[in-house]
Amino acid sequence: MVEPSELGTPRGRPPHRQLSAVIHLDTSFLIRALVPGSLEDQALREWLRDAQSMAVSTVAWAEFLCGPVDAGQVELAARVISETPSLHKDDAHLAAELFNTSGRRRGSFLDCLIAAVALGAGASIATANPADFRRFENAGLSVQTA
Repeated sequence: MVEPSELGTPRGRPPHRQLSAVIHLDTSFLIRALVPGSLEDQALREWLRDAQSMAVSTVAWAEFLCGPVDAGQVELAARVISETPSLHKDDAHLAAELFNTSGRRRGSFLDCLIAAVALGAGASIATANPADFRRFENAGLSVQTA
């Protein structure tokens, strides 16, 4: 089993896999950002004013689409997202390592997948539930909150 201290930075991702997004949005952040006036809405607007790229992994996007969410919310979210990076084989390996080294907690595997995609892209993650992702900081994940 891999120890958390051995995770370090994500392993060699081919150059074509590097994404330009600076911030990946977790599902919880995206949902709350759609609430006008919320802290997440304010943070997202500030990042967009600063011309920061936003991404949502296909894993987080699928979780978001499970709703409840209406067509207008989906359209609005899609307008602010510049990328929806897919889960790749390297990400799957890293997600498994994160899951195994962080205690194999029931219900946490999606967070491991979302974190792995962000780590692989060299992006930070914005979340409304920082406790879900802080355990991946020792692997190099930068966690942002509103």
